Amino acid sequence: MGTIRIGAVAAGFGRDLAFDLSRVATIVDHARRDGVQLLVLPDAALGGYLDDITDPDPTALPPALDPDGPEVAAVAELAREMVVCVGFCEADAGLRYNTAACVCGDGMLGLHRKVHQPPGESRVYAAGSEFRAVDTPVGRLGMLVDYDKTFPESARTLALDGAQILACLSAWPTSITNRASRMADDRQAKLFDLYDRSRAAENQVVLVSSNLTGGAGRMRFLGQAKVVGPDGEILARTWSKAGIAVAEVDVEGSVSAARRVLAHLKERRPDAYQ
Repeated sequence: MGTIRIGAVAAGFGRDLAFDLSRVATIVDHARRDGVQLLVLPDAALGGYLDDITDPDPTALPPALDPDGPEVAAVAELAREMVVCVGFCEADAGLRYNTAACVCGDGMLGLHRKVHQPPGESRVYAAGSEFRAVDTPVGRLGMLVDYDKTFPESARTLALDGAQILACLSAWPTSITNRASRMADDRQAKLFDLYDRSRAAENQVVLVSSNLTGGAGRMRFLGQAKVVGPDGEILARTWSKAGIAVAEVDVEGSVSAARRVLAHLKERRPDAYQ
């Protein structure tokens, strides 16, 4: 592929699907003007996130969407030549899943259902059961949703499946129990950065981290969208404000360079792990 331009989005979304799609259209348009080829929107960009992560109101849940329905199809139509990852609440056989879709103008490239759930979310969402990378026009890519990136095994499984890019879609709030007066001092803000940089460096991949901004119920979302290189260095970021963090990356070249001396995936010792 050579060098590509990658965009990680920090933005606010809510229950109004028409508004959300309009905002997606605006973001995609801005990204296209910047020459972005891979754009990662936040978790819950279509329909918004839960009103409370610890005790969600079952009568006020996000709209449950069909992956083959008009909303995801509209994002694919907007994407055209671009690859776009977007999060939404998926409906399937009477269950809800917190899901990420990867689309382009040709349609669906892949789906990922969030596997790891905080206790409140597990009351209203079923859990996914696998991590699988997909081939896209910008390279082999794996998706994580929110809490998935807390677990090293999630990103490692995708890297072992050939992913050189990890798209991490989040609805990640500040600390609920001990909120700091400054966003930069918040415990969850520090963890969010730590997980992004660690997952990139330990797997020697490019990581694209999006997140919601604004608030829902008692929650205040962090923003802090970023693109991280295979050495764990942040290449572009939005901090706490809405925007698009754009970085120009030679994905294959930078991954190969990171693995030239120390190749973490090849040097594993599975026989020693329990």
